[in-house]
Amino acid sequence: MADLCLYLGITLAGAIIGRASRPYRSRLHWTGTAQTVFLFALVLMMGMKMGAQEEVTAHLGTIGLTALVITVATITCSVLGIYLTRRLMGIDKFGHRKGDLSAVPVPSSPEKGGPSEPTQHGVGGMTLLIVFAVVGGMALGYLVIRRIFAGHMPAFDRSIHLGIKLGLCSLLVFVGIDLGLDPAVVEHFRKVGARVLVFPAAVVVFTLVGAGISGRLMGLGLRESLAIGAGFGWYSLAPGIIMDAGYVSASAISFLHNVLRELLSILFIPLVAQKIGYVETTGMPGAAAMDVCLPLVEKSTSSEITVYSFISGVILSALVPVLVPLILG
Repeated sequence: MADLCLYLGITLAGAIIGRASRPYRSRLHWTGTAQTVFLFALVLMMGMKMGAQEEVTAHLGTIGLTALVITVATITCSVLGIYLTRRLMGIDKFGHRKGDLSAVPVPSSPEKGGPSEPTQHGVGGMTLLIVFAVVGGMALGYLVIRRIFAGHMPAFDRSIHLGIKLGLCSLLVFVGIDLGLDPAVVEHFRKVGARVLVFPAAVVVFTLVGAGISGRLMGLGLRESLAIGAGFGWYSLAPGIIMDAGYVSASAISFLHNVLRELLSILFIPLVAQKIGYVETTGMPGAAAMDVCLPLVEKSTSSEITVYSFISGVILSALVPVLVPLILG
């Protein structure tokens, strides 16, 4: 509960600062660079701790398989949850109620440095660099840290724990600032109304169900499984919170799972849109529905569904720093 209050308080404080700084938004482009620096520092430290832990390096194959199983389960359950929800609401596969032919204006693409920036990055350069940072950190942990701290690993654990905590807090400050700087989030909510909230709620429930069942089948504890699922594809934050709570192996699984959720969603969004329904595509990528996968959702569906996708991504992103520490207790 203490971590939940800390993370939520820091994010809210950042949002307040960002809202107050809106008149000076044009001068605050440096916040994106600062956020990137803290992000790479965080994932590098996470990689170092993973590489220094024998329980992680000795079971990389199992960790990868577990992440894949959880990813397939959470995406499938998210699609199922939205499908059942829209059917109950009388919405067709194109996202329209019977007799409702009105279209919702399409939101402009999230601006660089807007709320989408801290949540996810492109599948190209930034994602690859983050993966390389984790792999490089693991190599340092395995080849260097183990030798330097041989027989003194508790001292390293205390130091890296503090570093990860500081990295998380710094990252969340800038997440909050970017959310506060962008007034478009509230405007998108006004355009589509309250019914849009039902779909991310379904994603949350069915994602946690899928993660809980698949995680338990793969030998994880229920708390770890739910925390992994509650990352909703945010691979730069959720694994850090899980590691900070002391679950090193679960953190490694969380990182791989969240990366896979984004990648598999990119592959299958067009197929789901064509065969199952437009609205279902908004729940597949989780947090990435507001940025990385937003153009693909728009191309595969319609402008109305793009608004649903953006808002779903915002809500799921906001829930990550709340649900993950809450689940871990």
